[in-house]
Amino acid sequence: MTRNDTVRTRRSGARWLVPVVAALIGLAYLVAGLVAGDEVFGIGGLVLMLGLGGVLLLLSGRSETIAGLLDRRDERINKLDADASLFSGMTLVAAVLVMFVVEIARGQDGAPYYQLGALAGVSYVVALVHQRLRG
Repeated sequence: MTRNDTVRTRRSGARWLVPVVAALIGLAYLVAGLVAGDEVFGIGGLVLMLGLGGVLLLLSGRSETIAGLLDRRDERINKLDADASLFSGMTLVAAVLVMFVVEIARGQDGAPYYQLGALAGVSYVVALVHQRLRG
């Protein structure tokens, strides 16, 4: 087997990573639903995640963006993904902060929003230190 064959095999394996993770999440939904006695949620979650994984796999042959997100070879698409992830994360942090303030204004203790905000802050600092030390 040549080096190109090894790289091609590794890249085709990367194409399957997201659909496999989607299937595993679907199985987790199924187990959670069955344990809770909510079969509709469990089966619905499994079907939804299997469908999402299948659609991504099918569209990866037709969409440059989806193929790039699945195999991670295109730097431009990786940058788009990083920018979209940043926007999504900042939106979520803003929503958590707003919900925390609303809970405090209602006379509550702010839970679970202060825990989520603390988790976001700690993970940011850890990532910042990691990136700084890595160079």
